[in-house]
Amino acid sequence: MVLMTSMAALADLAEEQGGLFTRRQAETTGMAWSTLSHLSSEAAIVERVAHGVYRMRGAPAPEHLELRAAWLQLSPGTPAWERRPADGVVSHRSAAALYGFGHLPADIHEFTLPRRRQSRRPDLRLHRGHLTETEWTSLNGLLVTRPQRIVSDLLSAREDPGAVGQVLAEALRDGHSHPAAMARSLSGYAARLGLRRGDGVALLRWLLELATAPERNHWLSQIPDTETSTAPP
Repeated sequence: MVLMTSMAALADLAEEQGGLFTRRQAETTGMAWSTLSHLSSEAAIVERVAHGVYRMRGAPAPEHLELRAAWLQLSPGTPAWERRPADGVVSHRSAAALYGFGHLPADIHEFTLPRRRQSRRPDLRLHRGHLTETEWTSLNGLLVTRPQRIVSDLLSAREDPGAVGQVLAEALRDGHSHPAAMARSLSGYAARLGLRRGDGVALLRWLLELATAPERNHWLSQIPDTETSTAPP
């Protein structure tokens, strides 16, 4: 009876997390570690997908399974729906892949946290950074940086500008950002790339040219003249 109650609670929790749950979450339902170990081996009711992370069998595996498991590991006791940026936000290449933007390989799982953390996993990269409320959102049950922050993070990481331009163009094409807002977010990187300091519009234009985006003139025309004249001389 206790096991049935724990399994029911665990199933409800996993349903909200793409079919996944952590060992710590299982323990909060009253399930003993030995029982969980049995369920993931002989009984094969659950499947271990990463250290301390399991998946309920019987349902299709969610998209980005390994990324989801890595995200749950960052704060194993916190349910997905209660998480905040302090628990980790999908960022950089991983965020671009989650949106489906560009073609940068995302075999390394990247997250941003407000405090420094280290991991022994070779496929995990943790970035220290502060995210404002407008720089992250929830996407497919995961906390993820918004496109403007993704592009800024990729430039900060010195990714290939052509690849970044492709991510940027697809973000604009899908309506996830406005050209003026994107230009403002890029202004801090203009000088690094040889353009006039603070000229986010010029950087936006250059990145769109590298991506050979056919809509670039249309997008640039949507930026008010006041935006193009705000860069310092």
